[in-house]
This record gives sequence, structure tokens and C-alpha cells, in this order.
Amino acid sequence: MGKASVIVYITIAVLLLLLISQSPNKGNKHRRHRRLKLRSNFTFSPPADGHLHHHDRIHFDPIVADIERKREDKEWEKMYIETHHPELKSSEEHAPGEQAQPEWEDFIDAEDYLNDEEKFNVTNRLVMLFPKIDIDPPDGYVSERELTQWNLEQSRRDVLHRTEREMETHDKNRDGFVSFAEYEPPTWVQKSESNSVGYDMGWWKEEHFNASDMDGDGLLNITEFNDFLHPADSTNPKLLLWLCKEEIRERDSDKDGKVNFNEFFHGLFDLVRNYDEEGHNTSHHSDDSGSTPARKLFDELDKDGDGFLSDVELLPIIEKLHPSERYYAKQQADYIIQQADSDKDGRLTLSEMIDSPYVFYSAIFNEDEESDYEEYHDEFR
Repeated sequence: MGKASVIVYITIAVLLLLLISQSPNKGNKHRRHRRLKLRSNFTFSPPADGHLHHHDRIHFDPIVADIERKREDKEWEKMYIETHHPELKSSEEHAPGEQAQPEWEDFIDAEDYLNDEEKFNVTNRLVMLFPKIDIDPPDGYVSERELTQWNLEQSRRDVLHRTEREMETHDKNRDGFVSFAEYEPPTWVQKSESNSVGYDMGWWKEEHFNASDMDGDGLLNITEFNDFLHPADSTNPKLLLWLCKEEIRERDSDKDGKVNFNEFFHGLFDLVRNYDEEGHNTSHHSDDSGSTPARKLFDELDKDGDGFLSDVELLPIIEKLHPSERYYAKQQADYIIQQADSDKDGRLTLSEMIDSPYVFYSAIFNEDEESDYEEYHDEFR
């Protein structure tokens, strides 16, 4: 960033802070009615559909993300002990005095930190973060593309942190790799029957592991293990093809190894349409004539014209069947711009961001106080 851009940012920031400090009612309008509250994304529960889609809201502010990661680590540690080492939990319950206090309470004051303006002032945070987002180009505006990239970086940091935590758990010999023998499926998979969605979809089988093993050495390094846990975000062609095979296996109701039009129409087409046209009318048309959008897409995908879709032929739409972190980062960026872009030019100035601060921090609002703030939104909780 050039010296001129830095000077402009500093000048704008100083002026805005001076104006806010001289107008206490305006500067405190939102904070007077809102208490920021941390919420963890952590869960030990299986995904509802057996897919490892990630729909958690993305933290805008790295400070908030770091606090929540630490709290999530404590929750994870507690749940892991209860699930895998119940004997440690029993001994902990009978421990005397301060030894019996759970470690995750160390972060009980984090919300006080967030709600102390001397320590965490939302306006100051936006002033500080703005030039970190406005980088391509640094022109005094945050575009949808820049905000999407910012959200994506925050999301990837969270995902990698969880992967590193899982890696530490499964890497039994501490060599920096996970073998298939070392990997233990989640408890909910282990307890499932053989016809459950976890086994039927093959998420925890050796085929999935081998597809994630990019270099074919029989071990997963941190990048490969991250792909294993989050295949929708991988660029590994073997893993993407494996995802396609899993879709064929799931949607192939007559078990002929391929997907015909009816199987496509009643299973996959809605996922594609949901991706392309959020909020569409999901009513089905009973006919399968060539004039329907589903038939048109099916014919485009059916490259060999045999009337069936193979795993390879699903590759062009696999990212729509399994949305990546970039998809959700863009979705959140679009929402933020829609809410904060007062002049409707499709981009955000620092002033617009400061005028709508809780669009960026709404994910950690305490919803019990919603009645005091008419413009409150909590879309990405």
C-alpha cells in the first residue's frame, strides 16, 4: 500500500473518531442496546444428511474468532474426555477444591472483554480492519470480492485450526501423519448400524482415505487430512471424483451404478437449483420433457448421450452439490453489503461500515435484547 493511501486512511480514521467522540449519543446508539455474546460452533453431533457441509457463520473479526476458538477448544476437550476417556471425567468429578473446576471456565470473562469499550470498541475495530480488507485495489472502498476474500481467509483459518486439533488426536505416533489404521471414525459412526448414512455414504471408509492421499504414500499430511475432513474445499481431483461417486451411490435408487433422469430430477436437481437460485419455488413438474430446466441440464451433463449420468459426468456440478467455504463466504459478503451499503453502489466505505457496525458483529449478539434495536439482524448465527 502506498504512502498516499496510508495517509488517507489515517486522516479518515482520525476525523471519524473525532466526530464520534464529539457525538456520544450517535456513537453509543447501538452499544447502549446491545450486548455482544460469544457463541461456539462446536458440536459432536453428526450432520443431518451425512454430508460434511459446513454452514457455520464466518467470524468477521479475527479477535472474536480467536476467543471463540479457545473456548471451542475447551468444549472439545471436555467432550472428548467424556466420550473417549470417561474414567478421567469420573476422577475429575471427585477432585477436591480448585482442581474440580473445569478449565473452560477460564474464558468466562471473554464477553465482558467484548463489552468493555476501553478494550473492545466496535467502531475502532472497523477503522482498524478496513485497510486490511480494502487491498485489491486499496481505493477507499470494500467490494464484494474483497469482502468475500476476507471472509474466506477467516473461515479457512477456523477450518485449519479444527483440522490441526483432529490431527493431534489421531496421529498416535506423533510423526506428523495420519494412517488409515490410526484414524478412528467419530463415535456416532462407530455406533451406527451398517445401513446408516455414515456407512452407506462411505465417509469414513478406506476409499475416502485413499482419495484424500494426494501423493499416494498411504499417509495423510496436514493438507491431505484437511481435505479428508473437508472434501468440498479440496482441489484434489481424486477426492472430487470420489465425491461424485458417493453422489451416484446415494442417488442410484435402482442400483445400476448410474443416475437416470428421474433419479437426477428427484435428488440432485434441487440442490443445483438451490445453489443457483436461492429461494426458488421447489414445486416439481411431473413430466420429464426436454423443455424442463432439469432435462436441459441433464442433457448438458450427459456427454456420451446414453441417458445416464456417470461419476465423471457429475464433476461439472459437484461444487453445487457440495458448496465450498468460498460459497458461504460470498453469501455472507452479499448479505453484509446489502445491509450496510446505504448508497446502493455495491461497495462499502468506512463510513457506511461504521454506520452499520452490528451487521458485522451481529453473529454474537444476545438475542434477548433484540427489541431495543429495530435494525438488528442475526442471519449468520
